[in-house]
Amino acid sequence: MVPRSDTENMSTATNVDATAVNTIGWLSASDTTIVVPVYQRQYRWDIGGCEQLLGDIRAVADTDDGHTHFIGSILSSAATRDADGVADPEDTDGARLVLIDGQQRITTLMLLVAALHHTLAADDPELARELEQVLVRADDPTRTKLRPHRAWADVFESVVLGRRSPADAQRDSRFDDNYAFFRSQIRPDEAAHIWRGLQKLEHVSITLGTSANAQQIFESLNSTGEPLRDHELIHNYVLMGLSHAEQSEIENEYWLPIEQNTGEQIGSFWRHYLIMLTGREVTVAGERGVYDAFRHEFPRLGIDTLRRHAAQWRGLSDIYRTLLEPERSGDPLIGRHLAHLNTFGRGTYPLVMRLLRDHLHGDLDASGFLESVEHLQSLLLRREVVGLSNDRLVARLCRAADLGPGALVHAIARITPSDERARVGLKYGDLPHAAYVLGRLADVDPDGLEIEHVVPLSPGDDWSGDGERRWADYTDDEQNAHRALAGTLGNLTLLETELADRAFDASFPAKRDLYARSSVATTAELAAATGWGTAAISARTELLTARFVEVWKRPAVVGIDDDNLTPVLDAKKRRGWPRGWQREFDYVEFRGEHWEVKDVRYLFNRVFKRLWADSRQSVIDYSSRRGGPLYPSMAWNGQWDEVAEGQYLYMGWDSKYMLTAVQGVLEEAGWASEVFLKYSYIGDAMS
Repeated sequence: MVPRSDTENMSTATNVDATAVNTIGWLSASDTTIVVPVYQRQYRWDIGGCEQLLGDIRAVADTDDGHTHFIGSILSSAATRDADGVADPEDTDGARLVLIDGQQRITTLMLLVAALHHTLAADDPELARELEQVLVRADDPTRTKLRPHRAWADVFESVVLGRRSPADAQRDSRFDDNYAFFRSQIRPDEAAHIWRGLQKLEHVSITLGTSANAQQIFESLNSTGEPLRDHELIHNYVLMGLSHAEQSEIENEYWLPIEQNTGEQIGSFWRHYLIMLTGREVTVAGERGVYDAFRHEFPRLGIDTLRRHAAQWRGLSDIYRTLLEPERSGDPLIGRHLAHLNTFGRGTYPLVMRLLRDHLHGDLDASGFLESVEHLQSLLLRREVVGLSNDRLVARLCRAADLGPGALVHAIARITPSDERARVGLKYGDLPHAAYVLGRLADVDPDGLEIEHVVPLSPGDDWSGDGERRWADYTDDEQNAHRALAGTLGNLTLLETELADRAFDASFPAKRDLYARSSVATTAELAAATGWGTAAISARTELLTARFVEVWKRPAVVGIDDDNLTPVLDAKKRRGWPRGWQREFDYVEFRGEHWEVKDVRYLFNRVFKRLWADSRQSVIDYSSRRGGPLYPSMAWNGQWDEVAEGQYLYMGWDSKYMLTAVQGVLEEAGWASEVFLKYSYIGDAMS
């Protein structure tokens, strides 16, 4: 069931008044004047949040008259007044209410209303007057009803009241950026429709009396509260608006089985499902990325549509449980390879969930499924061997899988390191996932076996590789050479626990007899060696590497090692302009061309100009559908670049919007799969 909010259960309390209100009606009231106190954080909503808000308003505008959209609670306190009832202007700028929680939402709504007002001021004076009641004070039309903290108040009022000067065109503020976004999205013929949606917004207005400690309450709300997690938001979203009987049906028949199948991993399930569905990375840290992606894919969920989707989610959650618990698989061979894949974590679950679904539905036979899982193991292990990250790979592979098995094999081969690179990595680097690798090379289950270092990681003074020279007699260079190879493939083996306990720190001659008694073939082979040192380690590494490249094969298709390039659709979206953004990339590969492009702003400009020259209709179609970023005139103050006569590219967006636009217009042109980014070391380190 949808949890009831605290405000629904709130009883009347001293100094607290909670009322459900129409948001626009509340803002339009002549006595609504609000100030943001000094302890509030700076306004920080980005283009993504504005886009979501505008989408919600458009969606509710399309509904019947009885439908509304709830934006949460707005918490404020009564302004401090003197004995005569006059507010202290130093604290409140003459406002009646001090805003404690809800600044981001109210400020963004004001910017949207301002953009709407300026769009139709000349064409619809009557509606413009209604909008003005939301924006400006009845007692002073030169002042806005919402007054941010005085450090930012003048900037906010210049935007809302249309008082920006030419000198303000280059200033950097979220007020300017978000207002410009709303202006770009609102067409004059759509203004009445958006106004209809705005009038359907509701919130709970919670007002504290003058005796309440607003600072204490603000700190409590923002430091000790536990925000809803993504899967909880999804839960509420799918049930909101249903009847009690419908909620019970969805809860019992679909949601509870999903929870039972996924357990503590339910949040990961939804993220992996959305990556599988969209073929795009879904951000988690610092954002409600999973929930926002879900709402984007399912903007409306009537009961019949919900039942259909919920049945699919329930089925996929059962598959997800098999990934978490491979022993549940009805096919022992498939279960064994799923367990192998879990060695590398859950990063490939979006793709494997899709492949296993196809197999269970009869669209992919067992051999095809196992081949794909083997390819994935080779990809992940070889990349770790050569020191490459396995992050942000799976979305591109999901997109390739949509194109068919051949495309998936080619996509995997393209980013799987070659045999030559694997040999170098195995020769000089510590072996990753040693138990898994050694077990498969020896064709044994490593459970119950210990990883044995033939040369110990920290040999004692009496340790010897040949029974003649003690470790203490080795030169520093000899000791360092042995230590450097101690974790490599050639110096590692599997040994039964009882034998491993006896072999601990023993010299090699004493270990030979123990190795000969092992049931592990690759360990028993060591008993034939007469001595053990760096030459023996290197020789055994070479021998086992030959087996390694056969067990973990690179798909036999034409491909290249891709210099760790990132497809543009998998590029990392940043909030705002983080430090180092000017040197985020080393270069960009654009359809076979090498571009010396170092940052997303230049990439945005160059891509749109290039597509205007080579695929003009895609730019026109994308901008028309999205309301920008290309316009026939410089309709407001800001940073612009002329693409062609009468065509202007607005350059005042934040980095997240710019990258989203690059991805979108390249998809429109059908070129996205041919554009790659090479991140610099700065770009890799950026948060």
